[in-house]
Amino acid sequence: MNKTVRYLGLDVHKNSIVLAAADSGSRDEAEYVGTIDHDMSQLDKIIRKYISRGFDVDCVYEAGPCGYEIHRHLTGNGIACSVIAPSRIPRQSGDRVKTDRRDAKTLARLHRAGELTPVYVPTVEDEALRDLVRAREDSKQALRRTKQQLGAFLLRRSIIYPGKTPWSKAHFNWLADITMEHRAQQIVLQEYIDAICTCQERVDRITQQIYELSEQSRLKPLIDALASMRGISTLIATILAAELGDLHRFDHPEQLMAYVGLIPSEHSSGPKVRKGTITKTGNGHVRKSLVEAAQAYRLPARKSRAILKRQQGVPKRIQEIAWKAQCRLCGRYRRLIGKGKKANVAKIAVARELVGFAWAVAQEIQIPATA
Repeated sequence: MNKTVRYLGLDVHKNSIVLAAADSGSRDEAEYVGTIDHDMSQLDKIIRKYISRGFDVDCVYEAGPCGYEIHRHLTGNGIACSVIAPSRIPRQSGDRVKTDRRDAKTLARLHRAGELTPVYVPTVEDEALRDLVRAREDSKQALRRTKQQLGAFLLRRSIIYPGKTPWSKAHFNWLADITMEHRAQQIVLQEYIDAICTCQERVDRITQQIYELSEQSRLKPLIDALASMRGISTLIATILAAELGDLHRFDHPEQLMAYVGLIPSEHSSGPKVRKGTITKTGNGHVRKSLVEAAQAYRLPARKSRAILKRQQGVPKRIQEIAWKAQCRLCGRYRRLIGKGKKANVAKIAVARELVGFAWAVAQEIQIPATA
């Protein structure tokens, strides 16, 4: 005799968890269970109570700032748990009331109906590498903002760098020779310069750590395989691997293209087919890195010394796929530009196909379960 499954919807917050339950085989509305502290022992107590009554428990909560600790705790104890994408939750257009109770009930009801889309939950090790990669991106953004602030400060004083290459050694030498009219402005100038140097040092430190830890990661086979492709340096390959994990979970390259938001949006009705810009859904970190990598295909296909160095030790089949990608994508970029397409449109098209080749490369390797 099959047990009744009790679907638990968890509306998770920093200090509290709101619970609602819906039973399988029933069409009744989900019922509010209660609110507990964000404490795993209290959650375990409720789940044990349902199990003692003969229920199978299946939990669900939204991906958010609280991370995956609840998922890891429950699955580690043998309890089914899913983390779902908030942007993919079906919502009624006329619903204008939002409370924690309603959210928990909605999660339980939709989970029972099978209408929720789970997200990929990385391993603890993969998430740690991903955190390091995202810390570098945050540092790069801080560096860019500080440079913009210094540039704006100098522009307000009509001080413009006469050289061609900003933020080069010559540019910093020029900055060091500037004498401001007031002492306070000289202090501001020096503080901005010091802040830029500090941010750059932090970016360099994190980048070095990424290189070192990627060598020890279980994702190293995937990183080496992706880095054999043009435009995908070891750093970008590490970003892709840390954000996407094992690409074998995608059955078709089009699924991966949709996951990173590089497919065109569409609004078709009847005989009219209207396609627009890319959807930009999913992982923006990966999408940004792929578009950056696609710029390398504006040049003729060739195996540079850097590519040959990255391909050392890589299986011959992967090298063949990488060369096939070069021949196709370099030609595709030229054809699109020849048709009058803008450079950004051509890069997006190349990035979309580059995802497909990356998927094909990933199918040729196996990633170990642990490092």
